[in-house]
Amino acid sequence: MIKKVAVFMIGLAILVALSLALWNRDHWRSYEIVTRDDYEISRDDYGIPLVIGQSDPAVAYGIAMAHAEDDFETIQIPFLAIRRHLGAVKGKDGAAFDYLSYLLQAPEIAAATTQDLSPETIDWINAYADGLNAFAKMNPDRVLRKDLFPLTAEDIAANFALGGPLFFGLEGVISKLLDSEELPGTPLPLKKGSNAFAIAPSRSSDGRTRLVSNSHQPWEGLYAWYEIRVESAEGWRFYGANFPGAPFPLMGHNDWLGWTNTVNRPDLVDVYELTLSDNKKQYKFGDQWLALETRRQWLRVKWGPFILPIPQKFYRSVHGPVIINDNGAFALRYPGMINVNQVQQYYEILQAKTWEEWRSVMAMQAIPSTNFIYGDREGNIALLYNAALPLRNPAYDWWNILPGDDPGALWQDFVPSGQIPQLLNPPSGYLANANNSPFMATAKEDDLDPKDYSQVLGIEAFTTNRIMRSLALFATEEKTSAQSLQAITFDRGYDKNSPMGQWIVKAQNLPATGELEDAVLLLQQWDWAQDGEGRADALAALMLLKLRLAGYQIEEDPDLPMMLRESATYLQENFGRLDPPLKDILRLRRGNVDLPITGGPDALRALLWEEDDDGKLRANFGDSFIMFVTWDEKGVTESKTIQPYGSNIQDENSPHYNDQSDLFVRMTLKDTGFVARTPVWAEDQTQAVTFGE
Repeated sequence: MIKKVAVFMIGLAILVALSLALWNRDHWRSYEIVTRDDYEISRDDYGIPLVIGQSDPAVAYGIAMAHAEDDFETIQIPFLAIRRHLGAVKGKDGAAFDYLSYLLQAPEIAAATTQDLSPETIDWINAYADGLNAFAKMNPDRVLRKDLFPLTAEDIAANFALGGPLFFGLEGVISKLLDSEELPGTPLPLKKGSNAFAIAPSRSSDGRTRLVSNSHQPWEGLYAWYEIRVESAEGWRFYGANFPGAPFPLMGHNDWLGWTNTVNRPDLVDVYELTLSDNKKQYKFGDQWLALETRRQWLRVKWGPFILPIPQKFYRSVHGPVIINDNGAFALRYPGMINVNQVQQYYEILQAKTWEEWRSVMAMQAIPSTNFIYGDREGNIALLYNAALPLRNPAYDWWNILPGDDPGALWQDFVPSGQIPQLLNPPSGYLANANNSPFMATAKEDDLDPKDYSQVLGIEAFTTNRIMRSLALFATEEKTSAQSLQAITFDRGYDKNSPMGQWIVKAQNLPATGELEDAVLLLQQWDWAQDGEGRADALAALMLLKLRLAGYQIEEDPDLPMMLRESATYLQENFGRLDPPLKDILRLRRGNVDLPITGGPDALRALLWEEDDDGKLRANFGDSFIMFVTWDEKGVTESKTIQPYGSNIQDENSPHYNDQSDLFVRMTLKDTGFVARTPVWAEDQTQAVTFGE
């Protein structure tokens, strides 16, 4: 009997293993690659690709090829999530993105709405998909999962539907609901950051317009910037950067204008509590009981050598995605949940040549969030608090959970674009944003008045050290030179009155007794700059990081004694002293490069880090793709950039794996060559160009 049971169990295990293998089979799907001979890729001395093409779609194909050469693995990540295969490759961390893809129905939304995009946009994203498909077939050893390909235009569009909401905090709300945690009555703390400045000719010491982009992103991964230059025979010419999987630059400049972004955090996510029927198959909405849309799906999760199927149920109501937890059933509603029009908006602003054209495109409000800071050759500068703000009924308490059974609480439209905060050409001649309230952007007398905007709009009131520091520095001079603008961009100082500065002051005022005595006395000597010149910089750095991870606007009092004790212990255990030089412990490390670097959390020269095995702090987040753009009095465009590593993300043997790191730690910019080189395409050029000669 025991033998029979053993044989049965072995047979069952084999059957299960075979079933799982069949269920998770990975093989090439049949498709023919599209090859093109109407584009070329060349690279400058730093490996930055220049993609030129006889048409815009030819450029899109070339962007896919160039980016795939440098970081094909990361490009595949968002599309694996779209196809719900990321868990099969990356395990439980990947399965979390697969879960989001199911919950938000990003691919289903793309499948239903991509055909509504303009023919030109569809041609573009089709060509980009063709490029990735061709690269995959040509480089099978770099493919993470064969059945991912061929990608389609719908996959490219779905990436925007899945990734866009993550920038205004939807994932944080989802995480709290999944954990049955209580939601705060205000937007969740901001964990991302960026700086941006625009200087008008009237403010500039040499009469030039200047735009500075200093985006704070991870230095590797899905949201690391990739620098690229493009030119098309159809007249399109652009220098900027994109994320892996994006078919075009998401920010940058052309000959006429440019823009950059900083993350904003308006209250764009509304949560509704549903009243379910006893069998949980229906929910009350007004006088009706509506069927709760229910889907059973299987998450593929890599576990060692196996791919395990994990069953999950996904729900949806008229409000949007639904999560059922220990506290009840909650529906989510947010901008960007019904179409992929942000692809269209990005495509169109890339073609704009004047402020009027650019602003007209931005009125689409398809890009759900992020501030846009703008400059152009005509001397215009602008700050647009870009957000698809729901048109809400002020009779409801929008800061808290809403009644899901009340149709009146269900918004359907957005506040008109002309009614969201925006500043065009302030008399001060300068604009700044550092993930702060739009009501603090320039000289006080030129700022917008928050009283002019209803609280129902959900506009955040965040203040950062970076905005306080930059505006204070601008106020010290009547004119801003290129040199002073660069000094402001890389400033490492802290304002004592900033939110984080106030917490440091409180830590300095802790009783200097017992085990904290030496740490408190040292912190009191901090010179309020993370420039590596002060004895207390290392201790302050660890304290600042702990405060930064709690969010810019800390809702609850942090345990300052514990933070200081942990920081002091870390330094003593790893370096044998409380006051090691900052440059000895804070490093930029990549491949064979190990360089000292300065800066810190919420400084204008922003840096975050993680601990290495030797106790040193390896910077991996913060100042990333930095771009300075200048238009002179004749409208001629010049630009300079720098990034932490290099253009090649994956190949350690590439000369461009870390060839910008030395410049980056020295806060030095490199020329892009955007003007120095004659454009490939003259504006009146009509003859065809032969490639490959």
